[in-house]
Amino acid sequence: MRAFPGTPGTLTSLFLRILQCVFAAGSIASMVTAPNFFSITAFCYLIASMGLQIVWSFALAVLDGTALVKRKVLHNSILVSLFVIGDWVTALLSLAAASSSAGIAILYFNDLGNCGFGEECQKYQLSVALAFLSWVAISISSLIMLWLFAAG
Repeated sequence: MRAFPGTPGTLTSLFLRILQCVFAAGSIASMVTAPNFFSITAFCYLIASMGLQIVWSFALAVLDGTALVKRKVLHNSILVSLFVIGDWVTALLSLAAASSSAGIAILYFNDLGNCGFGEECQKYQLSVALAFLSWVAISISSLIMLWLFAAG
């Protein structure tokens, strides 16, 4: 397997994993500071999905950092298979959570008349935007992992 930017153990992969963690943590922080988020199932699903995203991305960021320090290549076919499955699962969950939460945020903001909740709606929208940014980062990683798996 060839090492190209974004493959496990490269600086690009570490950067993508850190971005995933930061955006997911920002999404959770924004949603949790809104007082009534727990009354809406889609927002609870977003929190759970972003929590899984943080755990998965942080674990792989640590693995990437360790590989960079030890100058090892992480192209074992079993390990890459695990990365492909984990990245695709978390990418799909993140997209589903961000999309459902965006639908609810749009419902509140547009359809219910300029969102009577005020600042709370802005927090919902920020959380959804950060969730989509996290999804963009994980989708890039998942496509790179799929490409690496197909090349292997």
